[in-house]
Amino acid sequence: MQRASALTAPDRSRPDLAVVLELLKPITWFAPMWAFLCGVVSSGGAIGNSWLLLLGGVILCGPCVCATSQAANDWFDRHVDAINEPDRPIPSGRMPGRWGLYIAFGWTLLSLLVAAPLGPWAFAATILGLTLAWAYSAPPFRLKENGWWGNAAVGFCYEGLPWFTGAAIMAGSLPDGRVLATLALYSLGAHGIMTLNDFKSVEGDRRMGVRSLPATLGIDTAARLACWVMAVPQVVVAVLLFAWNAPWHGGAVVALLAAQGALMARLLAAPRERAPWYNATGTTLYVLGMLVAAFALSRMGAPS
Repeated sequence: MQRASALTAPDRSRPDLAVVLELLKPITWFAPMWAFLCGVVSSGGAIGNSWLLLLGGVILCGPCVCATSQAANDWFDRHVDAINEPDRPIPSGRMPGRWGLYIAFGWTLLSLLVAAPLGPWAFAATILGLTLAWAYSAPPFRLKENGWWGNAAVGFCYEGLPWFTGAAIMAGSLPDGRVLATLALYSLGAHGIMTLNDFKSVEGDRRMGVRSLPATLGIDTAARLACWVMAVPQVVVAVLLFAWNAPWHGGAVVALLAAQGALMARLLAAPRERAPWYNATGTTLYVLGMLVAAFALSRMGAPS
């Protein structure tokens, strides 16, 4: 009877696959995969026989690089998570020992292996993205301890680098300058999205000395700042699209921003309670604007 119990008892020396998947947080993969697809669209190139490269790029941006960042962040944030979210895999004990760190290392190597066949620009972007992912969470840099630098790094990794990767794979070279300008603006706007995401951990951040913007500026000020940071880059994108002779696309970005403005007004009435709601509504409109801008760029062709 004892032997049978030993055979059926779970092995606590290594995590279950379901726990590993929870650590890698598939729900967070959507943003970089969407940005990658925006990069593909913005290049204006025909997909042709590039399906395998594009599939590799989607896997690289979501299940590889983004998942790596999630594993590294959970490992180095395990003490803060014990306060804010004690049910997460590492503080709850469901991810035993140092497995969280081992998975972060393993996924880093996997990301480099997936990136290698995708071309030099994609490989360089992957190295930069992985570097920022580790610098965001790990000492001595631990960029997340400063809300300004940390949010900028995450916004760039979630929006700019995947967009760049998709455009670079399609072009086989450095993307068009207009593409670079657009992805930079949407990366800057994503800084505000990251600020809203920090509202859920204010108590733990203050107790552990993490200087997130909600913890240092206060909820209301951080919420207003986040709204401005999200809105202003979109205004610039719309102006550029009008200047680049894409008035219908520029008008669509303006309309999406106007809808976001209405949602922002409701957010600011109770920012902490409504931040998750806004991330499910206003952020959706934000990323739709990215795709609109990508289609506009795809119609422009190479600059003269």
